[in-house]
Amino acid sequence: MQNNIEIIVIEDEEDILELIEYHLIKEGYEVTGFLSTENVERFLEEESPSLMIVDRNLPGVEGSAFVAHLRKMGYDIPVIFLTAKDKESDLESGFEAGGDDYMTKPFNPRELTLRVKALLKRSGVLQKQEKVKYKSLTLDLASKILSVNGKEVSLTNLEFNLLYTFLKHIDKPLTRDFLRNEAWGSEGESVNDNAVNVAINRLKHKIDPDNKEGYFHPVWGVGYKFA
Repeated sequence: MQNNIEIIVIEDEEDILELIEYHLIKEGYEVTGFLSTENVERFLEEESPSLMIVDRNLPGVEGSAFVAHLRKMGYDIPVIFLTAKDKESDLESGFEAGGDDYMTKPFNPRELTLRVKALLKRSGVLQKQEKVKYKSLTLDLASKILSVNGKEVSLTNLEFNLLYTFLKHIDKPLTRDFLRNEAWGSEGESVNDNAVNVAINRLKHKIDPDNKEGYFHPVWGVGYKFA
């Protein structure tokens, strides 16, 4: 679960910014996007993001110069540069300015999310996320074991993936298509709506048999929300 892991993206091309935001949010991160560096420092005074993705070709201030400035200010937030500058000298100057990783455009969104995850692991952020806790539920991501009020509850691999998907998106309406893609993966295309409903009901009876917590909420015309 990536809850409370916040990522800043500074990218002056709006379509690319939206693409990056979409893929990071899909992975469960909280994302704040900026089209320039103008309000970033003010944001950092109030928030503590875990990572920054920074374009180097920015209006006003070049991205690496801005990161170098933040480093002098004492900010040690991990930074991935995402830029069209692909010369060896550009890469060197990016790392010298305080970058931790470097990707050139055009880029593969999946590779970007993998690099984000790897950098968060190296910085120690994701180690803190090995267990996901919400109300009476504790999900151990390493062993794939669920505990409810301290008692282990047996889940199938599908049920575990389904619950993990909901816990990454608490209070957000999720479509059945999204659930199919996240929980069933490549097999999701052959799963109909009724099968999704059955799987959710089965999971609900396992984690909250008396419906005391009321975790699952049908959202008319959309799918389900976990709250």
